[in-house]
Amino acid sequence: MRKVAVVVQDGAEPFGLGSMCEVWAEPYHPEDDNPVFDFVVATPRPGRVRGASGFDLHVDHGLDDAADADLVCIAPKRRYLDPSPEVVELVRAAHERGAHVFAHCTAAFVLGEAGLLDGRRCTTHWRHVDELRDRHPEALIDPDVLYVQDGTIVTGAGSAAGLDAALHLMRQQFGARTAAAAARRMVVPPHRDGGQAQFIARAVPDCDAETLGPLLTWMNHHLADDLGVETLARRSHMSARTFARRFRDETGTTPHAWVTRQRLQAAEELLEQTDHSVDWVAAEVGFGNAAALRHHFTRSRGVSPAQYRRTFAGVRSA
Repeated sequence: MRKVAVVVQDGAEPFGLGSMCEVWAEPYHPEDDNPVFDFVVATPRPGRVRGASGFDLHVDHGLDDAADADLVCIAPKRRYLDPSPEVVELVRAAHERGAHVFAHCTAAFVLGEAGLLDGRRCTTHWRHVDELRDRHPEALIDPDVLYVQDGTIVTGAGSAAGLDAALHLMRQQFGARTAAAAARRMVVPPHRDGGQAQFIARAVPDCDAETLGPLLTWMNHHLADDLGVETLARRSHMSARTFARRFRDETGTTPHAWVTRQRLQAAEELLEQTDHSVDWVAAEVGFGNAAALRHHFTRSRGVSPAQYRRTFAGVRSA
């Protein structure tokens, strides 16, 4: 992924555009050694683009400048049911040539108009889920997630979910270390993805729970320990049933799923940053042995730990 284009139309929503610029238009930082992209903002008719929040944009580039982008991002706009036909054709062509296409928030309606959501998992802002379903009944819409990836198509739920989706793509293309560096720069938590390779479940805040925050922080620093429900419940001075219910209420997931995600994240970083064996990594993050790590890693990431290491670290497995 070398060239990234963000497409804006009249009525452009500033936060959606800004979140994409924040991730993909960043200059080089030596301390992060971050990738730098050939970044362009394009519009059907270059010049003044009306904004949705009291100020307008001036965009120099037309859609031809987005025609060869590796990633085409569609920014949301106020009148989302009236997309530019040229933009619809652009995303259709981008998909056909194998580029990634990301529709943020109500920009999912553009993908629907292009026929790219039929039979495909997708999402949009929760306020507009029913409308998207009515207009595109063949789309497989999930209203309960921050974003969904289906092949090279990514759709986001809106607002800050655009950052989560972008960090997911950054991790997928460049690895966990690069995505974590980008998240630190933006002062947001790295996204914790879910249990399937191309379907990302509701993000869980790192340690931002109402009463369990200190426990989550402790768990993150003791991943190799016994983190079973009984142990955690005793530490929290609760019964196992009460603890499990409170944990789900505050994090949106089970203790086991939360711990597994943290362990996978830690494993990614160690696979990238060290040349220790997979057995060592498994023990260090709490999976116990290489077989358990391979099972969870392959199920979640779609590749084995060794394949992930070769892709993102260039280090041969010990």
